Amino acid sequence: MSGAVEAKLAELGLTLPGVVPPLAAYQPAVQSGVYVYTAGQLPMVDGKLPVTGKVGAEVTAEEAKELARTCALNALAAVKSVVGDLDRIARVVKVVGFVASAADFTGQPGVLNGASELLGAVLGEKGVHARSAVGVAVLPLDAPVEVEIQVELTRA
Repeated sequence: MSGAVEAKLAELGLTLPGVVPPLAAYQPAVQSGVYVYTAGQLPMVDGKLPVTGKVGAEVTAEEAKELARTCALNALAAVKSVVGDLDRIARVVKVVGFVASAADFTGQPGVLNGASELLGAVLGEKGVHARSAVGVAVLPLDAPVEVEIQVELTRA
C-alpha cells in the first residue's frame, strides 16, 4: 500500500527499503495500543553496513549524519511492517539515537540531525519529536550509528 508519505519519499528521491531482519531475538517493531516502537535500526543498505567504525575517528560526522538518515528510513520501514500504511502516523513522538563515538567526539546531536531532518522532510509537522542523542563505545556490527523511533498512530 502506498500513500501520501510514500509519495513524499519518492518526491525526495527516496525509496522505502525492506525491513532489516533482526540480528537477535527481537522484532523490528511492535505496536502497543496507538503507539509503535521500533527496535534500534542500524544503517543497513541491501543487507550490509556501508561504513563501520567510530564517529570522529574512522567515520566523519557528515558521513554519520547520512547514516542516521538511513537508520530513520529503516525505522519507517519497520513501522510500515506493523501498520501497513505510513499515512497512519499521527506523529513521531520520540527519537533515540546512539553514536559510536571516538573518545573526544561530542557532536552526537549533529549526527542525529540526519534522522530528525529526514523525519521532518517526510512527515512535516507530524515528524517533529523529542529526542535523545547518546554517545556510546561500540554498537552492534561496529555500526557508527543506531536509531529507534516511537510513533503515535491515528485511531483506525
